[in-house]
Amino acid sequence: MTKPRDHGGNLDAAIARFGGSRADWLDLSTGINPVPYPVGDIPAEAWTALPDRAASDRLIRAARAFWTVPDDAAIVAAPGASAIIAHLPRILGAPQKVHISRPTYNEWAASFEQAGWEAPTSGPTGAVGIHVHPNNPDGIYSPPPPESFDRPPQPDDPFLIYDESFCDPDLEMSTVRHAGSGRLAVVKSFGKFWGLAGVRLGFLIGPQDLIDDMTALLGPWPVSGPALEIGARALEDKAWTAATIARLATDHRRLDELMKRAGAAETTGTDLFRLYTVDNAAAWQDRLAKHHVWSRIFPYNDKWLRLGLPHPDRWDQLESAL
Repeated sequence: MTKPRDHGGNLDAAIARFGGSRADWLDLSTGINPVPYPVGDIPAEAWTALPDRAASDRLIRAARAFWTVPDDAAIVAAPGASAIIAHLPRILGAPQKVHISRPTYNEWAASFEQAGWEAPTSGPTGAVGIHVHPNNPDGIYSPPPPESFDRPPQPDDPFLIYDESFCDPDLEMSTVRHAGSGRLAVVKSFGKFWGLAGVRLGFLIGPQDLIDDMTALLGPWPVSGPALEIGARALEDKAWTAATIARLATDHRRLDELMKRAGAAETTGTDLFRLYTVDNAAAWQDRLAKHHVWSRIFPYNDKWLRLGLPHPDRWDQLESAL
């Protein structure tokens, strides 16, 4: 049996240990926007009929426009970025060596290793290079693709994958403009920035042959009718996007100030989550949990404490816990 990997969002375990109901808890263990996109009414046909081509085409058009996808790059929607991560190793050719900058989101190494690839913890090279951009958990952006991307690809060039699940609050940092080079693909998560992780929607942007292979592997109707409708609405809503980017930036600064006053140091992160250096992360997690505030700690660093942003109505609970 495969051992479960460490993730945020394990609120059931916190409730079992510290008590209370889910409504009592402020879950800051993930980097999901706490103010989700307002879904609104969903047409009955989205629930009752198989997803049609028009709905899928609308979503892809909206995604192309939102991320400014170059004309020579293709895009496919999937039931969550996690599905893309799980499938990618199987369409990138015979298993070889993959370079993954660590520490980072642990599903990348797991998916490649399960497909027979080597994912060493050191060494700068590999047939495929994975960059979580910005990185989870520290929020640091990876170096941009090298200048050699301006020339035609060579047989020995590594294929690069940028996981931009947390990049949407800072679109200028995206590497999507390189996705038509034939040497790079970008993974996008819908659930983080739009706060709708339960919709299960993600995107892969890259060369046409890679997208064709992923499309075939996903099979017909990979994205539900409601997800197609919600995703298109959200991607088309420029006013909501602008307001949300501004609010996230303000709220992350407020969180940094609270944590600094409480004794945390060395802040890094993104507009969706913050990583703090503390004296004892497990002790901080327990102290917050006694006030029903759940945080994220990491098995490989006992001084790292990560917090997502609280909902605007729940700041008082966090301040009391601190």
